[in-house]
Amino acid sequence: MGIPDSSGGDAPRESDYTWRKMLAVFWRIGILSFGGPAAQIAVMHRILVEEEQLLDEERFLGALSFCMLLPGPEAMQLATYSGWRLRGVSGGLLAGLLFVVPGALVVLGLAMLYMAVGHLPVMTALFLGIKGAVLIIVMEALLRVSKRALHSAVHWVIAGLTFVGIFFLSVPFPLIILASALAGFFMLGGRNAGNTRSGRSGGSASGTVRTVVIWLAVWWTPVFLLMALGGYEILVQIGNFFSRLAVVTFGGAYAVLAYLAQDVVTHKGWLSAGEMMDGLGLAETTPGPLILVTEFVGYVAAYRAGGVSMGIAGALVTLWVTFAPCFLWIFAGAPYIEQLTAQPRLKGALESITAAVVGVILNLSIWFGLHVLFTELPTVQLGPVKLLTPVWGSLDWRVLLVGAVSAIMLLWRRQSLMRTLGVAALMGLGFAAMGYFVQ
Repeated sequence: MGIPDSSGGDAPRESDYTWRKMLAVFWRIGILSFGGPAAQIAVMHRILVEEEQLLDEERFLGALSFCMLLPGPEAMQLATYSGWRLRGVSGGLLAGLLFVVPGALVVLGLAMLYMAVGHLPVMTALFLGIKGAVLIIVMEALLRVSKRALHSAVHWVIAGLTFVGIFFLSVPFPLIILASALAGFFMLGGRNAGNTRSGRSGGSASGTVRTVVIWLAVWWTPVFLLMALGGYEILVQIGNFFSRLAVVTFGGAYAVLAYLAQDVVTHKGWLSAGEMMDGLGLAETTPGPLILVTEFVGYVAAYRAGGVSMGIAGALVTLWVTFAPCFLWIFAGAPYIEQLTAQPRLKGALESITAAVVGVILNLSIWFGLHVLFTELPTVQLGPVKLLTPVWGSLDWRVLLVGAVSAIMLLWRRQSLMRTLGVAALMGLGFAAMGYFVQ
């Protein structure tokens, strides 16, 4: 018997993993989850599918497609689902928290240091090297996922159109997902008939309703308490704003960042544009989901209203209302994933979404690579097309060198992620020590 989940059914388990083993595996994922969703998904695939064999390929890609449909950080939701498959709700909580907490602690510490001293030269040097390694991790993710997701000409076309739509035309991500799902539903669904395994639901209607009610209460109770207590206006504003952000921001971390930056800088005035970019830089080069930049924003906004203690409270409120909804989506929907993926036309839709994910990862790979390698990257608008035009004189040869070393270690020599990231970080510190690092 699996451990009962709050959706009214037993979570199917891949193996009888001990809690100690669960802790070790998901702690490892948490501390290695650098580089945004593309690199994080690659880390999870390597550890969960290839090394530990906790999920098979089909379940991993099916869950990834499902998570791409949800608002919020898909990598954290995928980790939560993986834990749920092993140990039900308690396993999902463990996996999700271990994915978030290490990075959250680091970001909180750096945010406090940032507001205290205003600049982080040593940390910037350290993370310079890590960025070079992250480039290769993202490339590896692209190669691995594309090999397993692109099985037909239709898949390749969907991936290509997704990349063009996002990178060049800035097509809204929900529209791309909808178009991909419809294409798969009608073009691939018939092909899947008779070629799917039987799917079963581990949930029930009453259990799902109970799950939703419980997690809505978990999500909103702290905000309501702050309203009732009074005197914490900035914390209530933070809670309401990031709760709304958790619901309306589909399309992955960078879609969230576009919405976030515009509101907190232009409309609310909580941060300057430069501070927002500094926060993004910290989040990109620390473990955990990129959406942890919201924690930085919450800390800075609350710090300015009441000092360090208020800043810490702002960071905690931000984390709570950002990630509690993720548990709601997964625990309510996870029992139905296999049932959904077993239906021929729905399976076709999810296959199509997975193909679109390849285009999304390619977009993230190029976007991240350009921003890491070049310090000057103006955008040129040609009608509906937006082009990033790197200034070649601004190429950072240090990042390029770290990337080359990381590629040799990771792709050729098959070294571990931890060792590769360690070497990359030391190279960044070495550049600083030699006087080449420009603050």
